[in-house]
Amino acid sequence: MEARAGSFRQSFMEKKQRLLSEGYSNGRMESINGGTKRHYCPSLGDMVIKPWKVLQEMITSAWQYACSEPRNVIFSAKVGLALVIITVLMFMNIPNKAIDRYAIWAIMTVILVFEFSIGATLNKGFNRGLGTLFAGGLAMGVAELSLMTEKLELAFIISSIFIAGFCSTFMKLHPKMKHYEYGFRVFLLTYCIVLVSGYKKEEFLKTAVNRFLLISMGAAVGLLVNICIYPIWAGEDLHRSVVKNFYSVANALEGCVDEYLQYCEYDRIPSKVPGNQGLLYEGCMSAVRSTSKEATLEGFALWEPPHGRYKKFNYPWKNYVKLSGALRHCAFMVMALRGCIDSEIQAPPERRQVFSSELQRVSSEGAKVLHELAEKAKKMEKLKDGDGILLEVCKAAEELQKKIDSKSYLLINSDSWVIKKPEDLDNAGNHYDIRENENKILRIKSFSETCLNLRSVSLSKSSKEISTKKIVECLPGEGILSESTSNEQILWSSYGSPLTFEDVHNDEVSKTYESASALSLATFTSLLIEFVFRLQNLVEIFQELSEVACFKETLLT
Repeated sequence: MEARAGSFRQSFMEKKQRLLSEGYSNGRMESINGGTKRHYCPSLGDMVIKPWKVLQEMITSAWQYACSEPRNVIFSAKVGLALVIITVLMFMNIPNKAIDRYAIWAIMTVILVFEFSIGATLNKGFNRGLGTLFAGGLAMGVAELSLMTEKLELAFIISSIFIAGFCSTFMKLHPKMKHYEYGFRVFLLTYCIVLVSGYKKEEFLKTAVNRFLLISMGAAVGLLVNICIYPIWAGEDLHRSVVKNFYSVANALEGCVDEYLQYCEYDRIPSKVPGNQGLLYEGCMSAVRSTSKEATLEGFALWEPPHGRYKKFNYPWKNYVKLSGALRHCAFMVMALRGCIDSEIQAPPERRQVFSSELQRVSSEGAKVLHELAEKAKKMEKLKDGDGILLEVCKAAEELQKKIDSKSYLLINSDSWVIKKPEDLDNAGNHYDIRENENKILRIKSFSETCLNLRSVSLSKSSKEISTKKIVECLPGEGILSESTSNEQILWSSYGSPLTFEDVHNDEVSKTYESASALSLATFTSLLIEFVFRLQNLVEIFQELSEVACFKETLLT
């Protein structure tokens, strides 16, 4: 029986003949073309080898992560041990058999309360215990009142749940109650559980007492395991974070100045190329972005008891955050210096070399101050002489300022200096009012776009003539402008308008860019001097911290 043309059977037969003609076998579904063996169905070996390779990669990745972060491995082991202890306690023969029904609450408490640091565990444990205690007492009081209402008992309980939910949610949203948010959640959960379960079984007191006892047991087990086995303190992490930021900003400062003096030209505009910052800049950015992390560590450190090197009650952790804020204020200047390196307008290398020795000395001395502060903070030692630590960096900044004063002609276009105001301009100025002076047209719109020739269009002759007339009317004191000069002003002052080198004088454009590039060098030097002034505030805050935290005196060698 022959298949009809265009039918499904005919198309199936054609595909079958094509496969057979290419040398496919029915058993293995493979073909050999030019010595190449192609498998169209995965073999049993491939199905076993591929998952095994994936499993090996996962194990290798997990091992590398464990080696890089050993504290995470220890913390995970502590959580497992705490769960084992609380489970064994629940399986023991407890005199009060009724507690067996609520054993899951103790296990849930260990899971929810056990945090990475001691301060976080104490914070959550306190909030959970306090919320449970208040909720249980309030629920029992409401339960007693509901019994007096007789037929309205259920309506009274439902109304009280609504009021408790509204008040607890509203209070936890207040900024001052931020640290107790978890306690409000536990309060609301316990309140609802005690009232609902107690109403059905009429065991309000037993439910509240059992829940409080089991939560206390779980919190105690979690806290003991966390403190007794390799304790991780939030205060120590905060201390290390601040010290690390000092080193990061110091290295970034030296790196920025060295890179600026090397003058590496970019093929593309660096400000528009993402990911071109380098490791030093990333280290400085980490110091800037550590605000939220340090605020969280401070909140947890306030809960921790005196320990290790921090044996003083009410340890001034807030001063660490204040010190980090002052350091961040200095890091902003380093980021601005990096912005000068990545800017579109760059100073020529020969002008940079004029100030190279002074710039390098200021950066090296500033980095020394940051390194010394980092070492003192790490060892918790006081400064020998607070003012002496800034002596060299201040001298370097003064030398840089003197060099700027003596070589100021390199930072601006000295050809356009106005030493004395012309008399005709003084006489003409008496006839101008303030409104006319405010209407002066800016001649230059964008130095970088002009020199890079980023915009190229042309203006019609009629529009040039009309605009020329307007400019001459607005600037009567400067005399009659030539047509070429006025047309040049039109091109510079029109935003988004066409601009080509044929419409302006090449010499004028070159001078304009030269002036702008010289100003970029002045910007870099002024930012570096501003960094030195901000160091003074940083040293003062460090001295304040060393006094209130009772740092030890520096040993004289």
